Amino acid sequence: MKSSDTYQVGELAAKSGVTPDTLRYYERLRLLPPPQRTSGGFRVYTAHALDRLRFIRQSQTLGLTLHEIGALVSFQTRADGLGRCREVRDLLRLKLADFETRLAELQDFRNTLSGYLAECERTLSTGSASNADDEPCCPVIETLKAERP
Repeated sequence: MKSSDTYQVGELAAKSGVTPDTLRYYERLRLLPPPQRTSGGFRVYTAHALDRLRFIRQSQTLGLTLHEIGALVSFQTRADGLGRCREVRDLLRLKLADFETRLAELQDFRNTLSGYLAECERTLSTGSASNADDEPCCPVIETLKAERP
């Protein structure tokens, strides 16, 4: 008999927007509690699993990794609400610092690309560019060939 509050793997996967393999993976990572099993060995999930999957998906939209989401899940089981809030705050501070670092790197990358684009525009507007051998060339390609990582 099927209860409206329980789901088999395929049903839960469809309802939550993840694949059955993802569900099993989340179980292995302990992001999802172990489901009950039918007498035939099939997994049976509760509405709690659907709520947890929504929590995981929403956390992923914040850029949190599965490891970080696992930490959030473990924070939920603690009795001390303020302690949980402090742990979440600390995790988010680390995530924000990481984001700020990546943002600075992306801004540097944007500046580099803008510089190369401006160089292309200058070359195309003058209609001439040549390399050391006085052959026509693209100065950006010449620069990239000469630069070392």
